[in-house]
Amino acid sequence: MKFIGNSFYENFKMALATLRNNKLRSFLTIFGVIIGVITVMLISSIISGIDEAVKKQVESFGTHTIILRKYDISVGHGSRTQEERMRKPLTIDDAEALKKLSTIETAIPFLNITSNYFGQKILVTGKNGKTSSAVKLQGTLPDIEKAGSEVLIEGRWFTQNESDSKSDVCLIGSTVVESYFPYESPVGKTLEIGGREFRVIGVLQKREQLFGGGGNNDQSNSIYMPIGSALRLKPYADDLYIYAISKEGKLDEAKDQVQDLLRVRRQVPYGEKNNFGMETAASIIEQFQSITAGVALAMVVISSIGLLIGGIGVMNIMLVSVTERTREIGIRKAVGAKQSDILLQFLIEAATLTGFGGLVGLAIGWALTFLIALVFPSYVPWWAPVLGFFASVGIGIIFGLFPAWKAARLDPIESLRYE
Repeated sequence: MKFIGNSFYENFKMALATLRNNKLRSFLTIFGVIIGVITVMLISSIISGIDEAVKKQVESFGTHTIILRKYDISVGHGSRTQEERMRKPLTIDDAEALKKLSTIETAIPFLNITSNYFGQKILVTGKNGKTSSAVKLQGTLPDIEKAGSEVLIEGRWFTQNESDSKSDVCLIGSTVVESYFPYESPVGKTLEIGGREFRVIGVLQKREQLFGGGGNNDQSNSIYMPIGSALRLKPYADDLYIYAISKEGKLDEAKDQVQDLLRVRRQVPYGEKNNFGMETAASIIEQFQSITAGVALAMVVISSIGLLIGGIGVMNIMLVSVTERTREIGIRKAVGAKQSDILLQFLIEAATLTGFGGLVGLAIGWALTFLIALVFPSYVPWWAPVLGFFASVGIGIIFGLFPAWKAARLDPIESLRYE
């Protein structure tokens, strides 16, 4: 055991000496490995970052929430079909009927009135003179506080009386606060929405942002008002969706009950598919991850090309090294080195070469992920650097095996005669 340990250590030192003595050649040899490992790091960090961001955002709607829409809301769903466009909308009465189910805690309707019937955005104007068309405007019921998707950090929720009387009051997201009330508390202040003056009664916590937020992705650039008030801004609006909150531990049973109820209310014939969309946070996340898994597999195959090129470079340089060191191999065999010693020596050299390339690739890749994280969701999973390093070492062993075998098979007498 002592001889084997010393042999491995000596071989490792020889491998490092070879790297030091041939710096430029070694770098050019492992360049492909470095690029391959960097690519693996970047791909895994971006895909993991997107997965994590989507998971947090979807779960912010509530893990016990069933999301219901007129349209199919599954991830990756293509353009709307004519059948979908012709579907009748969900209604407030649907939400009231869902509340009566034994497995449903409450059902909250949300009416989107961001755009008018001509596709123009309803404008929001503040006392500071700022006017914006990017704010999402939604009408809802006082039960919004039970949805769990929004957290009140200042002020209060609107009351049932304010909802019934269609009072012009509103709750605003953190982005709206930054835009219209950057230096003061907005509670008690007013905003002009679609030509009507609304009093701000509450401020909502900043929501989890996907892809850095901004534009249509900013979930905090929202204003909520009583549905009656929303209908005064956009009469006959019907872009309504519902959050049905299941009771604890009854999500699966609730999904069945909700589906059966809506099929009856929407007169879906037996055997026909639903004419409404129904998803949960878990199902949306699962669908999204199935898409990113396919993308990840394709990108890993692409990144493997870099590792393959690096492996071919290692094989080439190790074959050159065997030729250059033929006499050295002969001397080692003459003083008692066995074929296994020579084989081990060259395998360690190849693995050290690519392992060093893997470490350089990991360092560069990690630095790049921090830069990417400034503009894009990025998260390095624990397995990415481990996979990158062992893949690089494995490439060295696999592609160094033939040169090592060739070196081990050299005849010692012929090797000593080699000039």
